[in-house]
Amino acid sequence: MQPQATAGVRASCGGRPAPAALESVHRALRVLEVVNRCSGGVNLTQIARETKLPQLVLARALEQLVRAGLATPIGPDAYAAGHAVRLGETDGGDGRGHLRETLAWVRDAVGAAVYVARYTDGEVAITQYADGPATPAVEEWVDFRAAAHASAVGKALLTQLDDEARRDHFSRHRLTAFTTRTITSERVLFQQFDARPPHTPLLDLQEYALGTVCAAVPITAGLNPECVALSIPVPDPGRLKQAARILQSEAAGVLLGLIVAGSTRPGVRTPEDTILSTSV
Repeated sequence: MQPQATAGVRASCGGRPAPAALESVHRALRVLEVVNRCSGGVNLTQIARETKLPQLVLARALEQLVRAGLATPIGPDAYAAGHAVRLGETDGGDGRGHLRETLAWVRDAVGAAVYVARYTDGEVAITQYADGPATPAVEEWVDFRAAAHASAVGKALLTQLDDEARRDHFSRHRLTAFTTRTITSERVLFQQFDARPPHTPLLDLQEYALGTVCAAVPITAGLNPECVALSIPVPDPGRLKQAARILQSEAAGVLLGLIVAGSTRPGVRTPEDTILSTSV
């Protein structure tokens, strides 16, 4: 990953507000730019002076960078570029292995299978996932491409589209009832999207499959809507709420992992689009 690429993270698609994860990544990338400029390492005081970030925010940003392999501690309150940066600068290097480690870490933190999904070419696509014996993936008994209205993954992607793009999607995929809880009204679904408080997870409360609940958080950085999600094979609202809260706090780390792996690349935006400046 080239250091100069870090300034290219953009606002979310369609002019909608940037997801909370993207705001967190923006702060982490500001810190990374300072660390990358100092080949011999840089102390916490200098990072704080240059980024002007509050102490707790700076600590969280450094924690995310260290976990993503983008920064490494080299002494008391001192950091240097991490192995993921050096890997990205090596010919043929990639961070896909580190992305798998990141997703596995989040899986264990939330206690559920986790997924990364992208809306591309007008369809929902699961691009990465991490499951395990104690955290099984949801059974895809209906193709996720046809179930965007009923899945947390689909909702988190569709909520980032404008009304025209949403209607185009549903002109190709009927709002089918998979369970008695599935929303099959386009109007009700759009109202649910637009009334959702900013930065809150999208939920699937047994709408895709009975006995399974899911949550998803938008993490878009480029031109295509993306999200990170989890699924729990028991209809436990309390467990879902707790897991969704952890997922939301770790979503920035997943986005950093995607950027390192090259799976998410900042896209070319038009001049009128809002750019998250590193001077903010």
